[in-house]
Parts: sequence; structure tokens; C-alpha cells
Amino acid sequence: MFEVREEIIKNAAVVPNTWGLLRLDENDTPETVVVPAGKVIVPLPVWQAQRDTLLARLPDIGVWLASDERPEELAADVAQLPVIGVDFPKFTDGRGYSIAFNLRARLGFQGELRAIGDVLRDQLFSMHRVGFDAYATRPDRSIHDALKGLSVFSETYQASWDQKSPLFRRHQREGQNPDLDNAAGI
Repeated sequence: MFEVREEIIKNAAVVPNTWGLLRLDENDTPETVVVPAGKVIVPLPVWQAQRDTLLARLPDIGVWLASDERPEELAADVAQLPVIGVDFPKFTDGRGYSIAFNLRARLGFQGELRAIGDVLRDQLFSMHRVGFDAYATRPDRSIHDALKGLSVFSETYQASWDQKSPLFRRHQREGQNPDLDNAAGI
């Protein structure tokens, strides 16, 4: 099955989508499925089965990971891939957050990191915090309403991909002595 969305959220704006998404039908196999022409994000098993052929099509090929797949499977290829998608089969499945964080922090992925599947407004802020910069939201919801999900909070407490220091390290409170804190290694 080949999905094409008209618009996605990318870099905090609604933009035209230039990528199609390939999903395997029950009769397809990773080795024999035909990858359509143009910019296509293929499932990891298709990438693995047809890697040599698909490498020749870069930069028009991206890869998407299911929530039960390991980002390390792409370790040798992250520097070449222009886009990696992470599938959220249900909005309650949080494994995609770990996949995204590992792609950015451990594997050094610099390209577009796109959330696909059951992606809702309430998730966008947290998704951004772990490294996502593009979102293919559910087609039955307003993408313009979902965009507001990126700006629901003005401050974060915890450190993450987007903010390396926790709030207590970033905020100077009255009565704090930065010279003493620095000397104590705090």
C-alpha cells in the first residue's frame, strides 16, 4: 500500500509533503515488493532486502521503523538517509520515543526524523523533545490544530534531546550563589 499525505508538520510549520510512504500488504514480501518511483519511505525489512538497489536511488529513499524494530539496524546507513520515519501503531505505544532519541543521541542521525501512524496533537511536544522534527498526523484530525501541540508548554523540567540541561541548572533562583555552586561542582 502506498500512502501520500498532502501536508505534514515540519520544523513547526504545515508544509506540502514530498514523500510517499510504502506499507507492505499481506501478499507483499520485502524482497519482491516494487518500490514506486519518486521519493519513498520504505519499511526497514524492504530496505534490508533491497538495500543495494535502493542505495542507488538516494536521496529519494527514506526508511521507516516499526515500534518493535531497533534503530541500530540502520547504524551503517544513518549518515546517508535523508529521512527516517518512526511508526506509532497506537498513540499509547511509547516505544517510538526511545527509537527517536536513540537515532539522534546515539546514532547521530541528522536528517528529517518523521513520526508516522497514530500521531496526535497531544504527542507533538514530547515527540519534538526526543528529536522528531516532522509529523504525519492522523488524517482524520486537523493538521493545523495539531500544530498547536508543539507550543503548549513554555518550559521543560527534564533534560532531553532538545534541551540538554534540566530546569534547575538553567534557572537562577534568589539566594543561590553561582560561585559556591560551581566550586561545589553543582
